[in-house]
Amino acid sequence: MTNIVKRFKDLTPEFQAFAGGKGSMLAKMFQSGYPVPEGFVVLPSAFEEEKLNKEAWDEILIFLNTIRKGNKGALFAVRSSALSEDSTQASFAGEFETVLNVETDEKVMEAIYTVFRSRQSKRVKVYSSVQGIEQSHQIAVVVQLMVPSEISGVLFTADPITGSFANMIGNYIHGLGEQLVSGEVNAHDFKLNRPKGKYDGPDEFKKYASNLYKYAARLEKELGNPQDIEWAVARGKLYILQARPITTLTIGNLDTYQINESLAGDALWVNTNVGEAIPDVVTPLTWSIVRTLDIESGFVPGYYLWSGNICGRIYSNISQRLSAITALYGNSKLGLKILGEVFGQIPEGLTIPVYPFTRMNVIKAMVLGIKYYFKKYREISKEMSQHIERTPNWCGMTIEKIKKVNTKEELIALWKHELKPYNTKAWWGLIVSGSNAVIALALGKKLTKLVGTEDANTLLSNLRGNSELASLGPVVGISKIIKGEMSREEYFKQNGHRGPHEFELSIPDPSENVNWLERQIEEFKESNIDVEGLLQKQHTQYEAAWKKFQKRFPNKVKWLEKQIAKASNGARVREAARSEFVRVFRVIRAFALKTGEITGIGDDVFFLYMNEVEDLLSDRDAKIKYIPARKENHERYKTLPPFPSVIRGRFNPFEWVKDTNKRMDFYNSTVPIAIASYSETLKGFAGAAGRVEGTVRILLTPEEGEKIQPGEILVATTTNVGWTPIFPKVAAVITDVGAPLSHAAIVARELGVPAVVGCGNATIRLKTGDKVLVDGGQGVVHILK
Repeated sequence: MTNIVKRFKDLTPEFQAFAGGKGSMLAKMFQSGYPVPEGFVVLPSAFEEEKLNKEAWDEILIFLNTIRKGNKGALFAVRSSALSEDSTQASFAGEFETVLNVETDEKVMEAIYTVFRSRQSKRVKVYSSVQGIEQSHQIAVVVQLMVPSEISGVLFTADPITGSFANMIGNYIHGLGEQLVSGEVNAHDFKLNRPKGKYDGPDEFKKYASNLYKYAARLEKELGNPQDIEWAVARGKLYILQARPITTLTIGNLDTYQINESLAGDALWVNTNVGEAIPDVVTPLTWSIVRTLDIESGFVPGYYLWSGNICGRIYSNISQRLSAITALYGNSKLGLKILGEVFGQIPEGLTIPVYPFTRMNVIKAMVLGIKYYFKKYREISKEMSQHIERTPNWCGMTIEKIKKVNTKEELIALWKHELKPYNTKAWWGLIVSGSNAVIALALGKKLTKLVGTEDANTLLSNLRGNSELASLGPVVGISKIIKGEMSREEYFKQNGHRGPHEFELSIPDPSENVNWLERQIEEFKESNIDVEGLLQKQHTQYEAAWKKFQKRFPNKVKWLEKQIAKASNGARVREAARSEFVRVFRVIRAFALKTGEITGIGDDVFFLYMNEVEDLLSDRDAKIKYIPARKENHERYKTLPPFPSVIRGRFNPFEWVKDTNKRMDFYNSTVPIAIASYSETLKGFAGAAGRVEGTVRILLTPEEGEKIQPGEILVATTTNVGWTPIFPKVAAVITDVGAPLSHAAIVARELGVPAVVGCGNATIRLKTGDKVLVDGGQGVVHILK
């Protein structure tokens, strides 16, 4: 048997790449037991100078006669299977020639040539150009037994327009499917309601609907994305004729870093937490590492907490998590309550799309992940304090090792055996410590019921206790340098890895820029900032709230002492683990820079995915040719303003940015654009208690911090630990993005700076110079005339 013509049952994986999209998919389905009519694929190597070679034709004759023996009066369909066809990027549906109802050997040969030569047609070249695909197509040809279709149809496993997974949507006609594709005949519509496949459509097709749903659900699961399925009914039997990705529901093109995961389906994306931690437009290297870590600790199907990518900006897909909770407990309200506490309130009137998981499917999908999750959780919990303690030295030693590396072999070995495992361990430290946030959340809710929002906020404003929170390190450290209590070297050792861009590997951190620290010291001196005074003032307010609580609830004093001690310890561990994870993460930057140096690609290394970096160091194809396109798209993404903090459905930022009525708080693709009816207030979360009236100063980046004058009110899209040196200078803080346990809120509380976080559209509603009254205790900003 040669390797130029392959029957579906014989097309093994090593030949599938040469069989094109249609040929390889039919072979996979045939081998997996789907009801696919038998056939074979003529591979490109069967053609020499535009002609079939004799060896190929002899094999074709054998296969044709074998099929005829089992199917009296057999007719054949001859179709294209270009190597670029039926991919997630483009389908080429109807662009190449198709020849149907072919009977004789002579007509089969003629049909094969017709299809093969159609790759050079004008319409194929035009479609290729539009899709940005190489126009010189390699093409395979599929020859398949035609079934005498009584009913022909298509089925989309998700709505190709909205991306909704609530129903599978189909239609059919009587007779051959070509009339359906061409639109010559009106079709009958039907739906298969998920998750159980309940049929809604004409009675005549009802008896076949259950099988079609089972095949479609299985295909979607096995292939990992929504499918466009062609099917037919002949002599009372259902056949699957083709399956391809729904090209309108794909995330884009990873090769060129055209990535927008909101386009893959109808989901709810939120960046109230992760957008604060990772505010930058991330490079491919950064994203690929975070995505790998996200998968490492995830157990809900399709749920990405840290690495949902919408044109380079990071979001959390919370509808997948809500769907899993709803499937397990049968109640979406419980899920909304849980998610609302972590990610903030969902805008009023915004419905959340729920992926129709079944309870059993979720349990099956999650059981191994949960088992692994708790195994790692237990492991890291036991050694958390030791891990936090030894990480600074480990990082220092590893950076020195990286500096001494001279070969690719040494560098890849260091990555695989030392840096990668330790980075994963530090990630688990971050995940485990994050669960401590629940302590403060639960306590905050109980205290709010007892003493109200403002006093509850104040009672939780001293979580540093008698020690120091890691997130306060940068601002306290600068103050200590000025007072002569800390050297610059010691500052960089403790805090040099922390900055506003700490999660983006392509951007240097403060330890790489001595001028950064000198500018901060100069700013503190010019503004006469007294950090210790702020901390003491806040502590005084805390003690006053504590005494007030003692008088009102003497029988609850011991209870509160224990609870605050727990919350305080939890906050310190959480902040320390976060700091040490960042420290380890920044070592990867040193590794990446060394890779660029050894391989000669320099900073272009940040535009490779991590698996490609490994390939580059192992002398395998690393797709370096795509770097220019990735850099171009990354730059395009950087020209866009920050996106809305809540996004429902499929979101195109390049269209959104043109909308004069666009909102920063949320975007909803499922309803007409509503112009916000603005009141004289902005509502967010109570970040830090206190009322202050002042003048607004909008800053786009922390690097603009020198513009803000002492006593002004900082308004920003989001803030993180890198912004904290600005906090002692301002009267209050207002952000678009944020949640009650965001780092901005924690630092503001500790410093006694009133803060309202997560307002959604403060940077659009306000402008520099506006007068506002910030009520941090109630989470409200009053806009003053």
